[in-house]
Amino acid sequence: MPSLNVSFTDEELEGVRAAAAAEGKSLKQYLHDLGVREMQRKEFVAGATAWADRLRGEFDDAFPDEVPPSERRDGVAAA
Repeated sequence: MPSLNVSFTDEELEGVRAAAAAEGKSLKQYLHDLGVREMQRKEFVAGATAWADRLRGEFDDAFPDEVPPSERRDGVAAA
């Protein structure tokens, strides 16, 4: 596995070390977990966005007064 060098300012490194200590982890483990959590967060957001996009039309039809004015179809105005 290739190694990776990451640079932090002294202040940034102090904050990262404090965050790692607060979770009871080594700096190495904390940084690893942080990267994994970010990948999982991005996957979750992409899935949630796709789910919302699939349901948007159904929601808009069921709740026409809730559609933001900039996104209303055919000039429909809210009551």
